[in-house]
Amino acid sequence: MNKSIEGTFFKYVRSFLTVYLPRNKCYSFNTIKAYRDTINLLRLFLSDQKKIPFTEITFDMINHGLVYEFLEWLQSSRNCSISTRNQRLAGLKSFLHYCAIEEPSLTAIYMDIQDITALRDTKKGVSYMSQNALKTILTQPNVKNGLGLRNRFFMIVMYDTGGRIQEILDLRLRDISLDLDIPCIYLTGKGNKVRAVPLMEKTVLHLKEYLKIFHSTGLQNTDDYLFYTVIKGKKGAMSPDNVSVFIKKYAKQARTSCPEVPKKVHAHLFRHSRAMHLYQSGIPLSYIKDFLGHQNSTTTSIYASADTTMIRDALEKATKLDSNSTSEIPVWEGNEDMILKLCGLK
Repeated sequence: MNKSIEGTFFKYVRSFLTVYLPRNKCYSFNTIKAYRDTINLLRLFLSDQKKIPFTEITFDMINHGLVYEFLEWLQSSRNCSISTRNQRLAGLKSFLHYCAIEEPSLTAIYMDIQDITALRDTKKGVSYMSQNALKTILTQPNVKNGLGLRNRFFMIVMYDTGGRIQEILDLRLRDISLDLDIPCIYLTGKGNKVRAVPLMEKTVLHLKEYLKIFHSTGLQNTDDYLFYTVIKGKKGAMSPDNVSVFIKKYAKQARTSCPEVPKKVHAHLFRHSRAMHLYQSGIPLSYIKDFLGHQNSTTTSIYASADTTMIRDALEKATKLDSNSTSEIPVWEGNEDMILKLCGLK
């Protein structure tokens, strides 16, 4: 099995990315891009570390040891997190599984790589911003100029809707409905699933203020992006890099007056913060799951981990004595869920 680019490897790469994923699995552009990035990284690893030109890559080069080296290279040379490493491994397994289905002689390679287990991510809980940190960041943009007003509104929309950054960047004017009893925005998530997210009254006011400057004709041009940049006189969708730049800038400024602002603030942190604040307010996880557009409730359960604020509040309630009561009844009595949280077991 020593075939080059004219052979099977790149034949299956092409059919996997251009036929199987988009047509058979109906995956979104961003999901397919993640698979493409995985294969490109493997190609880059073979070129840089093994001095193998991409035209000479073959299936017989892929084995248990090589994939382990590839995964270690992702962490050591590219500073990838454990979760990213595991995602790359999963993507590679999916590709080889497809190849094994198409060509049974490749099954042995797939089974060899299938035995590689993902690393356990020992990261505790989920990162999020406190209410105070969030408010401080939102006060940083200079709203007296257009870009400052745009940037603040972008962060408000990210938080208020709990949307993923790409869902917000993909918003067009047709996705906004202000004439309903409850104004809402329609977000298109993973698998092209659309969900309606209600807008708070204050957010609607910010939206109208933003539209006056960036969409003077209102919502008439339905195909226009809600957020855009102008390059050489042409409007185009704003890039994630653009968002990352101004978020880091405002976070750095906010940290000087508010130590609660995390050292690393990124777009997805607004989504995590919104979900955690909803959970802390007593919103059931089932509602938060639908709000975030999660397919599996297991994904949403990360927000159920007790944070220090919830533990403190529980302890304060537990220590309050009724002056007229002769016996103290702990608030956790009969509440197994609270006991597990207080003991750090949940």
